[in-house]
Amino acid sequence: MTSQLKTFMLLALLSALIIVLGGFLGGKTGIVIAFGLALLMNVGSYWYSDKIVLRMYNARELSESEAPMIHAMVRDLAAQAGVPMPRICVVPEQAPNAFATGRDPDHSVIAVTEGIVRLLSPEELKGVLAHEMAHIANRDILIQTVAGVMASTIVSIANFMQFAAIFGIGRNDEDGEGSNPLMALMLAILAPIAASLIQFAISRSREYLADATGAQFCGQPLALASALEKLQNWNQRIPMQSGNATTAEMFIVAPLFGGGMARLFSTHPDINDRVARLRAMAGRF
Repeated sequence: MTSQLKTFMLLALLSALIIVLGGFLGGKTGIVIAFGLALLMNVGSYWYSDKIVLRMYNARELSESEAPMIHAMVRDLAAQAGVPMPRICVVPEQAPNAFATGRDPDHSVIAVTEGIVRLLSPEELKGVLAHEMAHIANRDILIQTVAGVMASTIVSIANFMQFAAIFGIGRNDEDGEGSNPLMALMLAILAPIAASLIQFAISRSREYLADATGAQFCGQPLALASALEKLQNWNQRIPMQSGNATTAEMFIVAPLFGGGMARLFSTHPDINDRVARLRAMAGRF
């Protein structure tokens, strides 16, 4: 099975989860509404998912006069990757991290947090930017962004379902029978877990590939390895305050969000494994 077909099937599963949740909330009418919502999200996310995610993190575009070094790095990496120069945005977060978004290389964005710019050396920062450029060149950005937006919707619906089940707000089918509150509550708990597992399947292999491709773009695997170790360490100390855990797979390292526990199912491979692979690559440069 090709990776494109596998990804399509996984995104279809996310859509199916939305439809199932809609059915439990509103019966046949809920299924129709949820189907329309899933269709709208698949189409709308193609065009607007980058804007949704950037707004979620209060990101703003970073001009070249504000950050000439970052612009120079990204311009050089874009030339190495053979893709157009992405827009560069900054996220007002102290947690050091970065992500890429957009529907294709012609409409791509690389976003960095304020914290990562202060923490990393220029070589390490270029390694991180190279990793994100690899996601753009490998056309991962649309898949990850759409999956994040859809998973966020699933979590929102599931949260409402938990509220409805606890307070007895159930559906009424045409035959007059309501839904089973216990089953609805179980589905509301299990659906976000299923969504996380699907995201895990979509993104894990793409992170390894982005590390390897990014190391080739910047020519410094050890700099990227050092950056990953620093980012992992500091993200455990400084939780991210904005955004949503369902978009965690977009970041170079899994962020810890304030006000809650770390995700039970990380969409990222183990940092030690990623670092070991990059160090092995360094011997071949």
